[in-house]
Amino acid sequence: MEDNLKGLYAALLVPFDEDGQVKEEGLKQIARNAIDKEGLDGLYVNGSSGENFLINTAQKKQIFKVVKDVIGNDAKLIAQVGALDLNESIELGQYATELGYDAISAVTPFYYPFSFEEIKDYYFELIEATQNNLIVYAIPDLTGVNISMTQFEELFSHDKVIGVKYTAPNFFLLERIREHFPDKLIFSGFDEMLVQAAISGVDGAIGSTYNVNGKRARAIFENAQQGDVAKAYAIQHDTNHIIEGILDMGIYPTLKEILKARGLDCGLPKKPFKPFNENNRAQLETLIDKYNL
Repeated sequence: MEDNLKGLYAALLVPFDEDGQVKEEGLKQIARNAIDKEGLDGLYVNGSSGENFLINTAQKKQIFKVVKDVIGNDAKLIAQVGALDLNESIELGQYATELGYDAISAVTPFYYPFSFEEIKDYYFELIEATQNNLIVYAIPDLTGVNISMTQFEELFSHDKVIGVKYTAPNFFLLERIREHFPDKLIFSGFDEMLVQAAISGVDGAIGSTYNVNGKRARAIFENAQQGDVAKAYAIQHDTNHIIEGILDMGIYPTLKEILKARGLDCGLPKKPFKPFNENNRAQLETLIDKYNL
């Protein structure tokens, strides 16, 4: 197991201007906030929370470069390079590897009904081309791809498939993966279920709300690991109140507005996402004040 990659990661947000261009200075601020203020161990770059599937290849490279430049070796960096075009994934994976990212990750190929053999070949070709360690990004609610235990065994047979970002509510499967593959990394991907995942023995977690709520995530994770489940659950309850409020107002614009309240240049979501609804301003301010966000 790549023990040095264990820990808590922000699924990094990306600020855009009105024309959909990356705001580099704002991106630097968001990245540093996650490490310096929220106390996280690393960043998961160009995932769903970075609105990755709405941007082009050049912008993805731009984001990888800006984040690496501003973080350096101060934290661990995982590059999500998954795309429907395998050639693009390879190009991005090679670029992130050259920049010095600690590992690459890739969402399972989606939209088309790919066979498991096609998905496995996708991952293995990506590894062959980059020679970097890879973390499978399993998020069946959005991709429609459910990976079975037998299929995980086939993927994990490759020594460079070092783990999985597990964003699924099937805790029976999670327990089975943990039991059968003790030497592979498992990252929880559901912020609202962190306590359950921590009890199940995950090695860390990757979350969008950790950009603003990383300290609570740390407290949940560490208390659960230390056996104080009641305390972990109490913190999870507060966290889920926060998550409910954020989801009610729209996850990406609301997270950016919380960071704007800290003085960060967080820009706008990428169209077709809408900007923050000003009718929710009082609700947002109440949430920030109540939970000290």
